[in-house]
Amino acid sequence: MAFRLGFDIGGTFTDFAMLEESGGAIAVGKRLTTPSDPAIAVMEGLQDLLEEHGTALDQVVQAIHATTLATNIVIERKGERTGLITTKGFRDVLEIQRQKRYDLYNFYVDKPVPLIPRNDIWEATERINAQGEVLVPLDQAEVSRILQDMKAKGVRSVAVCLLHAYRNPEHERLIEQMIHRECPELMVSLSSDVSPTIREYERTNTTVVNAYVMPAVREYLHRIDSGLKTKGYGGNLYVMQSSGGIANLETVQKYPVRIIESGPTAGVLGAVFFGRMAGLENLISFDMGGTTAKICLVEKGKPGTTGEFEVDRVQLKAGSGLAIHIPAVDLIEIGAGGGSLARLNMGIVTVGPDSAGADPGPICYGLGGTEPTITDADLVLGYLNPDYFLGGKMKLDLGAAVQGIEKQIARPLGLSVTEAAWGIHEIVTTHMASATRIVSVERGRDPRLFTLVAFGGAGPVHAARLAKSIGIPRVICPAGAGVTSAIGLLVADVRFDFARTLIAPLDEKVFEPLRELYQEMEAQGQAMVEESGVTGDLVVTRWADMRYMGQGHEILTPLPPLSFTMEDLPAIRRAFHQAYESQYGYSDPSDAIEVVNWKLTASCVAPKPAFQQGSLAGAEAREALKGRRKVYFPELGAATDCDIYDRYRLPRGAIIPGPAVIEERESAIVLPPGDSAYSDAFGNLILEVKTKEK
Repeated sequence: MAFRLGFDIGGTFTDFAMLEESGGAIAVGKRLTTPSDPAIAVMEGLQDLLEEHGTALDQVVQAIHATTLATNIVIERKGERTGLITTKGFRDVLEIQRQKRYDLYNFYVDKPVPLIPRNDIWEATERINAQGEVLVPLDQAEVSRILQDMKAKGVRSVAVCLLHAYRNPEHERLIEQMIHRECPELMVSLSSDVSPTIREYERTNTTVVNAYVMPAVREYLHRIDSGLKTKGYGGNLYVMQSSGGIANLETVQKYPVRIIESGPTAGVLGAVFFGRMAGLENLISFDMGGTTAKICLVEKGKPGTTGEFEVDRVQLKAGSGLAIHIPAVDLIEIGAGGGSLARLNMGIVTVGPDSAGADPGPICYGLGGTEPTITDADLVLGYLNPDYFLGGKMKLDLGAAVQGIEKQIARPLGLSVTEAAWGIHEIVTTHMASATRIVSVERGRDPRLFTLVAFGGAGPVHAARLAKSIGIPRVICPAGAGVTSAIGLLVADVRFDFARTLIAPLDEKVFEPLRELYQEMEAQGQAMVEESGVTGDLVVTRWADMRYMGQGHEILTPLPPLSFTMEDLPAIRRAFHQAYESQYGYSDPSDAIEVVNWKLTASCVAPKPAFQQGSLAGAEAREALKGRRKVYFPELGAATDCDIYDRYRLPRGAIIPGPAVIEERESAIVLPPGDSAYSDAFGNLILEVKTKEK
């Protein structure tokens, strides 16, 4: 038998999913992350999964990984010392940033702190104009002195971003050659490789982020790869990119900035897969793990995408984070996970964004945590079973959770422990509802017309309340909801994204240079797909960043098949007007159009898992009833005896009325009074939520 393996390292738990290719059976596992060295949890959890199912790593033909390592390095500012070489006169690009203020009426707003301080930025004498012509040759003797200065300062990684290098990378290539010759121990990132597109700050910052995380990502992935090979794995290690495609190890080590949103993106792919299985294409992906909650809008079976992503935003405000020009799934991530800390601040309960993580974890884990968390509150409310956490592999300390909430929240506020726990639960639901409105209502989408796909260890616990608060009538809790991100890795395609800046009016003159530009990108994409080791047909998709003439920002537009002749113009114009109207509710077919960046995606489609479909005839939910316990629902005014179901014994087609709790190893589905759950033919639970409109 042959298997495909996906494993996703989160801030609190590491998730595993293993697919048996011929039969489609999926085995899953979950283990606490080891923050000091995430590779430890990977190897130990993988060993447990293989032993439990009687297989070995030499039977695994493909291993796919997702990680939050790069994001955490940037947010926590824990990267190696990094230097920047830029064109003389542009040393302050990272400090100046953009004129836009993310909080217009706050006169004390701080800009994002650059990853590289000014004294680690060097200027090189050279100049290339916007047409790619060399005006001032590169002073190579000066560059040699810069490199020796960097070496003396202990710089480990270098970002090179010269003016207009996206049009002509000649000088950047010369600097790269000098680094390899004179300081081969230095890692180097060129803007002409990492982000060959216009806009100086974004291009510089993207290259800097790539260089900043490169040493840690390379070392970490080498440990993972070596550990897998030592235990018998003979294939390539693949890593999820922010764009939703996987890439081989060599590509990710060269462009680690592309895995900034690796884990959350895998979850969105899982949500799309399970939504398609249920015959639904308009979805809101809701992934609530131990550290964060991630939310993404999916329309017509495709998640939203963006060419510019921001890391470490302040209160979710656009422009407040470090801007990165990479193709990415457009999602929102907030500090609202099971481990998010609940505290009193001037008499008000606040929840998150900081988290107890895996070490020390929530109080109830018994690993040294002293501050109450969402998980502690959910345990006190009866939503979690202290004897069945991770399928019974980990016992939760209910008494310690009660004491922690009572001492730090309930007693100071004069509340009962149950009231305090419910307050924590309700506050985090409000936070997540606000984030959901950002990806839906603020983009002109009515969330009531979408289906919520809830997963992650804590997602199904909070899903019904979240849906109820914003009027979503239906929730899908996938089979294996606690490890959906790992399952999402198994449905991902190999994918590489390319972009080139060529600013031009959309007219017949653009096609002559465009043909050569796309031929170059397509050849590069085909070579990278072949190097990835994945077999299959190459699929090429073309895109463009377009705008009306005179505008300052573009929108990403899918391009029709191109013959690179004038006959293409009407179809390209229609595609832009449709994309513009979809985003803004308006378009002007009479206005002139300008194209800024031309983009290409090269992918190789992977086989998708096929879940076994069961019979729906004669199903009774009582076959899965495992007992009753006290569970708090505010509609009933107190903790009430509630039916508890075993999800693994639940027949296909069974209907469960609320109130109820449905338990599985990696999560639990909480069903409030008035709601109901239905087990479909694939074992996914479909929740019908009673909203205010009903």
